[in-house]
Amino acid sequence: MAERSRFHRSRYEKYRGGPDPLAPPLDLREALAEIGADVMAGVSPQRALRELLRRGSPGMRGLDELRERISRRRNELLKRNNLDGTFAEIRELLDRAVLEERKQLARDLDDDARFAEMQIGNLPPSTAAAVNELADYDWRSPQARADFEKIRDLLGRELLEQRFAGMKDALENADDADRQAITDMLSDLNDLLAKHNRGEDTTDDFAEFMDKHGQFFPENPANTDELVESLAKRSAAAQQFYNSLSPEQRAELDQLSQQAFGSPELMQALANVDGQLQMARPDLDWNGSQEFSGDNPMGLGEAAAAMADLAELDQLGEALSQQYAGADLADIDLDALARQLGPEAAVDARTLQRLEQALRDQGFFERGADGELHLSPKAMRQLGQSVLADIADRLTGRGERATRQSGRLGEPTGATREWAFGDTEPWDVSRTITNAVMREASAGEFTAGRAVHLDISDVEITETEARTQAAVVLLVDTSFSMEMEGRWTPMKRTAIALNHLISTRFRTDELQIIAFGREARTIDVGELAGLSPRMEQGTNLHHALLLAQRHLRRFPHATPVVLIVTDGEPTAHLEPSGQAFFFYPPHPQTIGVTVGELDHLARMGAQVTIFRLGEDPGLAMFIDNVARRIGGRVVAPDVDGLGAAVVGDYLRGRRGH
Repeated sequence: MAERSRFHRSRYEKYRGGPDPLAPPLDLREALAEIGADVMAGVSPQRALRELLRRGSPGMRGLDELRERISRRRNELLKRNNLDGTFAEIRELLDRAVLEERKQLARDLDDDARFAEMQIGNLPPSTAAAVNELADYDWRSPQARADFEKIRDLLGRELLEQRFAGMKDALENADDADRQAITDMLSDLNDLLAKHNRGEDTTDDFAEFMDKHGQFFPENPANTDELVESLAKRSAAAQQFYNSLSPEQRAELDQLSQQAFGSPELMQALANVDGQLQMARPDLDWNGSQEFSGDNPMGLGEAAAAMADLAELDQLGEALSQQYAGADLADIDLDALARQLGPEAAVDARTLQRLEQALRDQGFFERGADGELHLSPKAMRQLGQSVLADIADRLTGRGERATRQSGRLGEPTGATREWAFGDTEPWDVSRTITNAVMREASAGEFTAGRAVHLDISDVEITETEARTQAAVVLLVDTSFSMEMEGRWTPMKRTAIALNHLISTRFRTDELQIIAFGREARTIDVGELAGLSPRMEQGTNLHHALLLAQRHLRRFPHATPVVLIVTDGEPTAHLEPSGQAFFFYPPHPQTIGVTVGELDHLARMGAQVTIFRLGEDPGLAMFIDNVARRIGGRVVAPDVDGLGAAVVGDYLRGRRGH
């Protein structure tokens, strides 16, 4: 008998939150490049991350744009609507009832009709006062009586709609039984809330309450806390609506409420519920108010819903601002954001949350000894790769050799070595497979005829010629003029690119970065990336050259390479006492000791290239004279071309090894 066909059944449901499996992957490299650019401009990594989240990126709205849309929606609600809806509707029903009653009285000829005409004709101008005066009036016109009863019905439904969603429509044409059901529900709700506020367990009471009155709560709360959360927000919105009325409107509403459903007991029960909810959630804004100025009249229920929307918009605006203590993107209510701005806005906010979490989870930030957030070595590698790729494009575009060109390390020697991160030489396939077989055999995992599984530790690469080592020193001017002339960030990009190139492509070379202002010091690339400019005068090239020589002496068999980036003449030098001497214009003693150390580098056989920034004629004359004296090179790139000039010069020197 043939095997019965098997059918696979799939069940599809609405996506209900959490990480979206269909969301496009995040471009962390682009995000890190933007953060790195801000850090190099002197912004702290923590602030750079916040700035990225604030401004967003192409295809992803940032927090600022989402917050601006929240503000626009808030203003639209206030400028489009007003709070006169229910008052106007009640006045219209009252005028219609009075008109119908006058028509009936005109047809009646008895004396009581004349007296009734006088009573109808002398109603007070206040709508609420007129409604109260007619509360016990014996209507002769059936239509007038029906219209007047609509006033009571409308008031009751509107007041309940403020506190309970959907109540206005559910109670249209309500009868006495419906009103009694509402009264019973409010009584039971008051008991439940009172017990909850006393801190007693309400699990069973809640279940019993929902079994009895669940039809009034379409949001279907799961427990008392959820019920309180839902009702308290609506009750607070109703109170804000009341606070937003003018004194005259509040007086009108107070009087009109007495006629709601013709049942003062029901209104008292509703007031008790409000009191219990305020006790349960005193943190909500019960004293707030709003100023509506539009032409669209809202009823009490609509106005309370608008108040709730405004409160939600205010909460979203605060969460999106991230300006409060302990701010976290997880504070943004994505469901509320989708309600107010649409699902696309929630997607953008979720993407920002994922981006921030991914940057932290991937280890791009670390806490330094000073307690501040810094870019991690991993982040610096990614940033260096990005900067170097940009500089490589510039090199290729102007006819220079790209840094990724294959075969640059020469011909194979016949020897192999273990692969390390950054190596680009071809694999030795035979040695790699042999290593894998031996590893599995030693572990008892090798079986003849079964595929061999490679591990990264098995990989060996073909060794090449031309692996001459270079000791490289990059001297970067960090005097304040570099910041003033817009050269601060290009200088940092240059150092990061060169560091990445050497650490990944020419790993046998030894690079040291030296920053010099009034004094000089060695500095790692991560510290340089986050270095902020200081209002410090002085260009102490002399001190920087002394530190450079110390680095070169550590590698006596390496080719010495010195790269100097500066925009000013030497105006400081190091005294024998260790103190920095500064004088402007350049002091002859400063020039003398600086030239002396350059001569020392020349005697060490160093390849010296000076990258002159700016058009200072004094600097140009000094550098040209020095270069001729020591046989060095002078390059005068524009600011945007500094990185390509330095990297290109280094590569040119490597080809000459």
